Amino acid sequence: VQLVESGGGLAQPGGSLTLSCAASGFPFSWYDMTWYRQIPGKERHSVAGIRYLGGITNYSDAVKGRFTISRDNAKNTVYLTMNNLKPEDTAVYYCNAVGATFGQLGNDYWGQGTQVTVSS
Repeated sequence: VQLVESGGGLAQPGGSLTLSCAASGFPFSWYDMTWYRQIPGKERHSVAGIRYLGGITNYSDAVKGRFTISRDNAKNTVYLTMNNLKPEDTAVYYCNAVGATFGQLGNDYWGQGTQVTVSS
């Protein structure tokens, strides 16, 4: 099982980045996907989630209207498009997969994280 995040880096305030999380080793289509972020010394918090069928999404208040989560089940990939970035968006971003259907329930996988830094 692997979740590999990519797309992090340095962005200026007001700029954009798109994170990708490529999944392998499990039936991606049957998993709810969530992006979390964590600042050193702080708890990890969810910022955006998308159900396994892709139709239902949710966002934290901090990113609502600026971030968009999407998934391509044919490519086993989930994305996080981040617009109008703010310095407070600086964090390590993690991809999480949770089994959502019979036979996958209880499975919970994490990626290694990708650093996003927003600074001028």
